[in-house]
Amino acid sequence: MSAGAPVRAGALLIAGGGTAGHVLPALAVADALVDAGVAMNDVHLVGARRGMEAQLVPATGFDLTLLDLRNFPRRVTARHLVAAAKLIVGVVSALRLVRRLRPRAVLSVGGYASVPPVVAAWLWRVPIVVLSYDAVPGLASKVAGHLAAASAVAFPSSPLRRQVLTGAPLRKAIVACEPARDRAAARVALALPADRFVVLVTGGSLGSGALNALIVDLAATWSARHDVAIRLVTGTRNTTGLPASRDGHDGLLVQVVPFEARMELAYAACDVAVARAGATTVAELAAIGVPSILVPWPLAAEDHQSVNARWLGDAGGAVVLAERGLDASRLGAELDRLHEDVDVRTTMASAARTVGHRDGAARVAELVLKVAR
Repeated sequence: MSAGAPVRAGALLIAGGGTAGHVLPALAVADALVDAGVAMNDVHLVGARRGMEAQLVPATGFDLTLLDLRNFPRRVTARHLVAAAKLIVGVVSALRLVRRLRPRAVLSVGGYASVPPVVAAWLWRVPIVVLSYDAVPGLASKVAGHLAAASAVAFPSSPLRRQVLTGAPLRKAIVACEPARDRAAARVALALPADRFVVLVTGGSLGSGALNALIVDLAATWSARHDVAIRLVTGTRNTTGLPASRDGHDGLLVQVVPFEARMELAYAACDVAVARAGATTVAELAAIGVPSILVPWPLAAEDHQSVNARWLGDAGGAVVLAERGLDASRLGAELDRLHEDVDVRTTMASAARTVGHRDGAARVAELVLKVAR
């Protein structure tokens, strides 16, 4: 379908959220639907009050419904009863929403917030599309996959049924990022020096205490270095045990920020990224071509972050390091190796771009419109 072509009016629901890793792909597809000719007020997002969608969606102008939901803890506790009760109430609320909006299709982007709208869509016989950007789909996506008319996947190895390989949806700002072209301007915008080796460290929107602790130790070891700058995105849940910011006048420059609102600037500004291996992060690193050191979160469901990381590592776009046994000395040695060899970094960037997708959002939007009734 050509960009801007008129499409039949009617609501399209995008359901799910919790973390930015769910919300940002949802917004990317929402934008792509508008680009494909869908009226903005026909795109309706549904999420959880406690999720990042409550912070990230309102400023975009898209309609948003927030359900009072709780995620289920990994260990069985009394919180399971609360989560179950809220899930039931959430399904009732979603049934009312779907009945009122009568959507032509529902796109599930995963997470616990996607469950009530998917159940409601199935009960009202609304076509469902599942979006899975992890190599190993989460539980919500696996269940929804059995009910879906189609599954948009980022990895050909995905076990979801009726799958269409679309790649992960990325925001326009990310897709437009070209580090070689944008680096100088990005460093000015982020107050990073032009002549230092810049390391971006990010554990995703919620952050990683383990990565933060590694940078505390690394910053102490590198305190006298005038050739390196570190930009640490701590995550919104990590407020203690952080390294102090340093202006770089007497050695190492360290910037500490809780959340990176313009991630494209951080990617463009850095020489190497050190990151967890969430699906959105890996997809962004690949599409842009950022050399990276990936440290998968070992407690991720079904170890899916390790699978994500190996995909980019096997392609030559990333170095994959297990968290267990990783210390500042090992991480510092790997960063020094990449610092000293620009050819290796160039090769990694090229390899990452080879397997990355920049048109995932448009492909997912096209699939949603194809199955819409």
